[in-house]
Amino acid sequence: MNFSRTVVTAVTTAILSFTAVAADITGAGATFPFPVYSKWAEAFKEKSGVGVNYQSIGSSGGIKQIKAKTVDFGATDAPMKADEVEKEGMVQFPAVIGGVVAVVNLSGVNPGDIKLTGELLADIFIGKITTWSDKRIKEMNPGVKLPDEYITVIHRADGSGTTFTFTEYLSKVSADWKDKVGAGAAVKWPAATSVGGKGNEGVAANVSRVKNSIGYVEYAYAKKNKLSHINLKNKDGNVVEPDDLTFAAAAAGTDWSKFPAMAASLTDAAGAKSWPITTATFILMYKQPTNKAASADVLKFFDFAFKDGKKMATDLDYVPLPDATTDFIRKNVWSKIELK
Repeated sequence: MNFSRTVVTAVTTAILSFTAVAADITGAGATFPFPVYSKWAEAFKEKSGVGVNYQSIGSSGGIKQIKAKTVDFGATDAPMKADEVEKEGMVQFPAVIGGVVAVVNLSGVNPGDIKLTGELLADIFIGKITTWSDKRIKEMNPGVKLPDEYITVIHRADGSGTTFTFTEYLSKVSADWKDKVGAGAAVKWPAATSVGGKGNEGVAANVSRVKNSIGYVEYAYAKKNKLSHINLKNKDGNVVEPDDLTFAAAAAGTDWSKFPAMAASLTDAAGAKSWPITTATFILMYKQPTNKAASADVLKFFDFAFKDGKKMATDLDYVPLPDATTDFIRKNVWSKIELK
């Protein structure tokens, strides 16, 4: 039997054999997937007896924690570049797909009442459009009662993969944004009236609190906090509603195996039904982990999520990875992790 087949067999054996008693596993990072990771963790503990202690601290924090080897896995919505993943002795793989949405606090405005283009959204966040009564917003939203009030921009105050996804999208649809701000997990927010919040939770809380504000969060946070999202015109020119179907449309046809470190970008994807701010969230682990037993349990957790967690994901409007993708992850990514 050759070496690679031996490793795959070892990984498969480790994943399939749940231990009766085991220490909790630890992870940290992106707030974007926290709602679905929490659901998966609850069900996984009930089945295996292994707890998952996940710290929802933001993608930049997750990368720092895994580099410091203080957790068993790191989580980020802004994937690390392949050369850095290799340099750090890690592997990276997607865990689930979801969408980032712009949300507003406007009296009398319900979810989906307002529609915008990506360029208009960029002009709001860059500070070019300063009031809700701006002519260009009103022209695109006839019949919607928009207040003649200044817009307060709510953004992330911490290093964030959600910010990376949002600003990557704005950089693709607005040359002005690309030149003046760019894409990143943390950027300098140019709008004069802006407020920062920590985590998706903090942004959602601030939008709920500040009247006439606009922010951006993962869709599950918009639903949980009963925030009014904005519908967006996509690359094909269609105004679409955010949900698991439009997130799935944006990811359709993506061959993850073709991307180094599986770091595919799904923002501004073509397709009649594609949601334009769609992303995957990623997991980072060491090829040669210090705690091999814990790493084996991490793989068991995500294997459980891939197999048994699909409905939990769709119930929260996330999109599970296709079976072909999770098979690729098991055979070509997890096989690089030494568990013995």
